Amino acid sequence: MPTSSPARRPKPTPLKPARNGRFTAFTRTMWLLFGAGVVGLCLFVLAVSGNFLNLFGRMPNLKTLENPRSELASEIYSADGVLLGKYFRENRTPAEFKDLPQNLIDALIATEDVRFEQHSGIDLKSVFRAVVGVVTFNHNGGGSTLSQQVAKVLFRTRADLNDGTLNGNGKLGLLITKTKEWILAIRLERNYTKREILRMYLNTVEFGSNSFGINTAAKTFFNKKPKDLTTPESATLVGIVNAPGRFSPVTHPDRSRKRRNWVLRQMAKSNYITDAQLAADTAKAIVLQYSVENPTKGLAPYFRSEVAKSLLAWARETDHDLYADGLKIYTTIDSRMQVYAEKSVAEHLALQQKWFSQHWKGQLPWRDENGKVIPDFLNISMRRTQRYKSLMNIYDGNRDSVNYYLRKKYKMQVFTWQGEKEMMMSPLDSLAYYKRYLRAGFMAMNPLNGQVKAWVGGPNYKFFKFDHVRQGKRQPGSTFKPIVYTAAIDQGYSPCFPRPDVATTFPAEAGRAAYTPKNFEGGFSGRVFTLRQALARSMNSITAWLVMKLTPETIAGYAKRMGIESPVDPVPAIGFGSSDVSIFELCGAYATFVNKGVWTSPIMVTRIEDKNKNVLREFVPRTKEVLSEETAYLMTYMLQASTTEPGGTSTILHTGFKFPYEIGAKTGTTSNYSDAWFMGITPDLVCGMWIGGEDRSIHFRTGAYGQGARLALPLYGLFMQKVYADKSLDIKKTPFEKPAASLSIETDCSKYYGGQRDTIPDDQKMARPDPVDLSEEDI
Repeated sequence: MPTSSPARRPKPTPLKPARNGRFTAFTRTMWLLFGAGVVGLCLFVLAVSGNFLNLFGRMPNLKTLENPRSELASEIYSADGVLLGKYFRENRTPAEFKDLPQNLIDALIATEDVRFEQHSGIDLKSVFRAVVGVVTFNHNGGGSTLSQQVAKVLFRTRADLNDGTLNGNGKLGLLITKTKEWILAIRLERNYTKREILRMYLNTVEFGSNSFGINTAAKTFFNKKPKDLTTPESATLVGIVNAPGRFSPVTHPDRSRKRRNWVLRQMAKSNYITDAQLAADTAKAIVLQYSVENPTKGLAPYFRSEVAKSLLAWARETDHDLYADGLKIYTTIDSRMQVYAEKSVAEHLALQQKWFSQHWKGQLPWRDENGKVIPDFLNISMRRTQRYKSLMNIYDGNRDSVNYYLRKKYKMQVFTWQGEKEMMMSPLDSLAYYKRYLRAGFMAMNPLNGQVKAWVGGPNYKFFKFDHVRQGKRQPGSTFKPIVYTAAIDQGYSPCFPRPDVATTFPAEAGRAAYTPKNFEGGFSGRVFTLRQALARSMNSITAWLVMKLTPETIAGYAKRMGIESPVDPVPAIGFGSSDVSIFELCGAYATFVNKGVWTSPIMVTRIEDKNKNVLREFVPRTKEVLSEETAYLMTYMLQASTTEPGGTSTILHTGFKFPYEIGAKTGTTSNYSDAWFMGITPDLVCGMWIGGEDRSIHFRTGAYGQGARLALPLYGLFMQKVYADKSLDIKKTPFEKPAASLSIETDCSKYYGGQRDTIPDDQKMARPDPVDLSEEDI
């Protein structure tokens, strides 16, 4: 039987190594590339984070991250808690999360970062969409989360941190910047809650119109606090953030409304509002209450400017930034008095300007001492201006070019007492226009503690920046006389001391001719007046005699003791205010009389706090006892004569304004009526004021308009009427407080001679400490 052969096994089908081998190699390569990419990305991120070889620019350290700094406006408050204004480069005041309305948060998330609650700083879906958009040129939304935008603004990634070697390298530089923002976003998410990040965002972003942060934006565009914003208003503000210039409701109302409505649709898409709400809100117009905060607006702009000058030195010494640290500055100003002062100055100056314009109608008001027009006055004045100096610099001193632009007319907004007006003027026209305007300064202070209560430095801060309270100094005229009489009382003279109204001549000295001061009326009556009557009538003859007896050097010494820091020349005319002083200084000097002989420096600020309400510094006035309590009281008695004595220069306060309270007063007028002054004192308020032209050569020509009693005094009356009428101010209406001890000097002059005897009662010669020798020939 034949043996059967074994069954042959089928030959196995060979694998296809080539194909599978290629697949495995490809996969392996891709994984290797992916791994290399991940490693490379990690190394790149580490390099950026550590600023390897200074190639990528700085990164904030942990301390900076935990205490991020954005510029915050410093706020300045009145003593009664009213916000007067702000100091800022970026006008930003932070809001607390509890003050942010839900509609604002919803609008922001729906528009800028719909997955805000889900991601940890980077939204990969948004990043992928942004990358695809760049590749396909279909930019349908950006890839930045709110956290990244906070990092961008808060740490200025495209400015302060953009200082590496590679940062300026086009797309690579942009990649580095974006990487920094991703890193910072993740770090922010680790260090802060979502609420805190939302608050950071809304407090840092710019909304245009110099408003940074939601607090300022809500006030700027709608005059509201954030918590009071409606849904359409919140949508409008959120819509602005993307491009403040492009979507501003002020400059582009139609575009802004379309953008707002798009935000509202995003809110509806995310179910934050219903379709019915969407329809209603998109149909509404944008109603603005637009007002940009700036230093020229608000109460007390001259005062705020002066406070800034004082605080800048403190800020430098203590390493603070007045314009960025969010300080709270609490001042002495009373907002109610400040309102009354500004209204009174405006009311009074507007009337005086009307008279001044009529007085010089058709004529040039810049005159020399002889009343003649000053030649080339405007050109000389122009050469002192910054505009002229800038033009000379731009055109390398070419006068023809400079003169061309000084005479070229432009449209400009100019000041009038009826409101701003647009006019065509050249710079020279503008200079001539404003030279014709009267200027003023006014200050009120509490003499008992030195606190400044009201401060008006000029007609209008926007157009007249120069401050006439402290910055400006002018001859005070007869308002300086009380310092002469203080020296006399302090050295033994009585208010009842008689002196005839006769000429006093200061003999000629080297370089100075003989000098015989005349009274305001020009002559001498020969009648006998008490010192109190002489001060009330502001008699130059008797003041001159006192200066001669006491010596100019003694008077200058008393001025210095009483807080006059400006140089006071010890010359025969010292008693008539020949040396320039400020209202600020005179108020401090007069306050000494009311404050029982204690000079108290006027102060403007009581304390400064940081943004966390920690007190950085408290301020107290400097004080110095410079007069006895009796001398100080006697001077208040002397100054009251101006308002009560027949012939007193300020009797209109009782007869015209009908004030029934004790008021001390002194008027002042300088040569040619260049300066009109008035000083008024009550038991708890000292006021000083000045009115005149910007230049001494610009003034009224007659005493009927230009003397202190006519030009300055009514301003005090207007102010005090408003102050006395406001019962909330609690201004004292009581008599001046007498010393506890009996006076050593008799003050009832009529008891002896009715003020008109030509002999000196013996008891009026009785010595006080260090008396002046009162011989018969002194009379």
